[in-house]
Amino acid sequence: MRKARKKIKLKTKRAAAKRFKVTASGKIKRYHATKRHILTKKAPGRKRHLRHSTLVSPAETPSVRRMLLT
Repeated sequence: MRKARKKIKLKTKRAAAKRFKVTASGKIKRYHATKRHILTKKAPGRKRHLRHSTLVSPAETPSVRRMLLT
């Protein structure tokens, strides 16, 4: 008989772990893009709205969950 194999541990994608957080209710939070550089030509209101976080869209949530292994 063959010896039983151990299951391989699955690793979280570290790039995704740095970019996304899971809220207490299970939703996935992200920050807005285009807020790192070339800020002089962007309007103050636009930069102000980019400052706040938002939730990942329902279409993208399953793929982000797979990357985070949650």
